[in-house]
Amino acid sequence: MKFIVMSDIHGSSYYIKEMKKVLDKECPDKIILLGDLYYHGPRNPLSKEYAPMEVANILNSMKDKILAVRGNCDAEVDQMISEFEMKENIIIDIDGKKFLFTHGHKINMDHLPEEKIDVLIYGHFHTGFITEKGNIIIANPGSISLPKQNTKNSYILIENGSLVLKDLTGNVIKERKFK
Repeated sequence: MKFIVMSDIHGSSYYIKEMKKVLDKECPDKIILLGDLYYHGPRNPLSKEYAPMEVANILNSMKDKILAVRGNCDAEVDQMISEFEMKENIIIDIDGKKFLFTHGHKINMDHLPEEKIDVLIYGHFHTGFITEKGNIIIANPGSISLPKQNTKNSYILIENGSLVLKDLTGNVIKERKFK
């Protein structure tokens, strides 16, 4: 299976349209959203072309492929405009490895889960990376709309035993095998 993981859209209709082009090209089986879909939050500026309902409409058009977690900026009202469920965390097996997907404001590199996992992928910090801590591979897709710390607008592709961090033009930033 092929997965695309993205996070921290923060209501940007511009960047969700750019990401839709990526999705149309990559043709993933599943799209994993790591939260902060619509609202920009009090510490972030408005994202480019801020239009949360337009973002919701685009995401809802792909609802059959979406697995989503709730971010710290996602509210109960966001569930009302989303035609897909937002969970606290998602745990799935990919190629024999146990993956935990979460937003990152509670579970992250500095606050690992008690449950044994092989790969932790979270958003929240708006900085794309792939690294390791102990026996756990840890990755962040960055933010597609509001990247921080001089990182790129980015996402993660999971396919054929690899995590690939890419920018929105498809350039590989970093790759890590997990098989």
